Amino acid sequence: MVNAEQRWQLPPAGVSQGAHGGVGLIQVPTARMASEGNLAINYSDNEEYRFWSVSTQLFPWLEATVRYTDVRTQLYSDDPGFSGNQTYKDKGIDAKVRLWRESQWLPEFAVGFRDLGGTGLFESEFAVLSKKFGDFDLHLGMGWGYLGNTANITNPFCSLAESFCLRAADVGRGGTVKYDNFFKGSASVYGGIEYQTPWQPLRLKLEYEGNNYVNDFAGALAQDSRWNLGAVYHWRDFDFSLNYQRGNTLGFGVSYALNLHNAAGYKVKPPLRDVPAEPKVAQFDQVQREQLIYDLLYQAGFLVKSSALADGVLTVYGNQIAYRDHEEALERIGRILAAELPADITTYKIVNLNGNIPMLESVIDASEFKAVARNERLGAPFTSTYVRQDVSAQSLADFKPLVTKGFYTNMELFWIQTFGSPEEFYMYQGGVILGAGYSFNPNWALHASSKVTLLENFDKFNFTVDAFDTELPRVRTFIREYVTRSKITLDTLYGNWQERLAPNLYGQLYAGYLEAMYGGVGGEVMYRPVDSNWAVGFDLNYVRQRSYENDFSFFDYKVLTGHANIYWKPDFLPDTQLTFNVGRFLAKDLGVNVDFAKRFNSGIVMGAYAAITDVSSEQYGEGSFTKGFYISIPFDLFSITPATGRGKLPWIPISRDGGQMLNRPSMLYNMTEQRSPFFD
Repeated sequence: MVNAEQRWQLPPAGVSQGAHGGVGLIQVPTARMASEGNLAINYSDNEEYRFWSVSTQLFPWLEATVRYTDVRTQLYSDDPGFSGNQTYKDKGIDAKVRLWRESQWLPEFAVGFRDLGGTGLFESEFAVLSKKFGDFDLHLGMGWGYLGNTANITNPFCSLAESFCLRAADVGRGGTVKYDNFFKGSASVYGGIEYQTPWQPLRLKLEYEGNNYVNDFAGALAQDSRWNLGAVYHWRDFDFSLNYQRGNTLGFGVSYALNLHNAAGYKVKPPLRDVPAEPKVAQFDQVQREQLIYDLLYQAGFLVKSSALADGVLTVYGNQIAYRDHEEALERIGRILAAELPADITTYKIVNLNGNIPMLESVIDASEFKAVARNERLGAPFTSTYVRQDVSAQSLADFKPLVTKGFYTNMELFWIQTFGSPEEFYMYQGGVILGAGYSFNPNWALHASSKVTLLENFDKFNFTVDAFDTELPRVRTFIREYVTRSKITLDTLYGNWQERLAPNLYGQLYAGYLEAMYGGVGGEVMYRPVDSNWAVGFDLNYVRQRSYENDFSFFDYKVLTGHANIYWKPDFLPDTQLTFNVGRFLAKDLGVNVDFAKRFNSGIVMGAYAAITDVSSEQYGEGSFTKGFYISIPFDLFSITPATGRGKLPWIPISRDGGQMLNRPSMLYNMTEQRSPFFD
């Protein structure tokens, strides 16, 4: 039975993006939210500004927007040799939080922040109500800062303290969240209405805004009216918008939306193996073992390395190379074993390896599994037929791989990108990383990789190191020298030792050229229980800065760096992981790096991180502190057949020297991912 509150909840269909990005009318935000997982890529344009933005509905109650603004009336700099005729670019981050949903009597209510931690061009806060009446959606809000410049109402917080009546206008170096400005200064009431026309693709908008455009960065803009009107036409996954702003300015935009939960590609998979009522053979020695190994590889993506049989228990050791969905992979393995093995084998143990190191043991009850596979347990899931656990002492003792050494090769794509450079708004470098190595035994290996640049426009760089006078050592700001030195460079060359030290405990040591900018020695230990919401590890590294003049030399700079690493998947934030790296960074600054990652049903992960250390914003320079964003995409979405692995697209607004971590070539958290999966 549907209660009144559920009946009156507004469905997310029909919401559209505003000019700045994020669900809204034209210039003003509303309390509405898109569907969870919605990703909107937006472009909007008017006479003075172009906005490029990406807005993501991370949770039903949280919207986040990243935006770049092209100020068409201002140049990037007055020096044509530095930035040519490129116009000024500004980056900003917005957030909106819904505090309660619409019900029969109450409107939807949300608060939000625009240009949060940016340079302050559009810095503002807002609180807004939205209520639907048939085909009309009404909105009423109050804005501070940019949204409140008209001051058509007294700031209600002035009655609490006089300090709320004043708002600092200093932009500074950007990147600092100016908490002291929140809900301060002038305030304005704004509002609007959105009408769903009888023609389903068309929606009309009318808004009254609270900004007067007197102090805009683009210059004082004429405002003949505070009423803006617009229309949005929806076609497939696109919204096309046309609007008339300030009584004198025509604007337009386009938005493309997809849902990160539902993103998927067409897959060609082998059919699931049927489990017959009677076993095919009576004894194990009658099993066609070569065919069984072949079927496990090509029907379940499981590369068998070894096996053991004792007292009705068959243990199979191997690597999963095709299916990133662990439940699907285990069901496929179980079905093949159930179809091929005799009835006197009552337990299947599947030991997943990383390389030749046991990671995880799944113990399948054969009789229960067969009953579920034959639909004899109505509604019972396959997960009820097995348990996932740490590898048992018996399974470790029985593990005797036939091949423990040999050569290997691999290849992966790389893509480096920057936005907002003075020479060109978008700069990129892409190519392949060719890898090779030799395993001496299950624990020791030698690895090497070379980066080959295939396409780039980094040749447009007009300068290398910035002119900012900093007290910090240049641990990362030589980046332009490193990425432009040669089309082919030695990326890594190092030896590595890894071992399972104790139940749930893993360790490793490594030495050599560890990343493009540093070489040295280091080690790591990690405690990670199976299917736990948390893990903890420690790494310690003594490294020296590599020369950007050739592949093998070093500069004089040396540093001891390391962190305590805490990984936590909180129950109150579904499909979310928080990572805390606490310790000493490359510039010898002390602090913490916090990483937030949200996983969607498709396997796509969106993340953001920030490092806060004892380096002041003045010492750090432009951007005030290290921060960045990334999207991690499974290769499986782009292949016709199932695949493991994933690619990462980063966006780092400003890369400076404070809060910088060593890019370790091997991380135990990645190595032990299958013990408590998040990314896969």
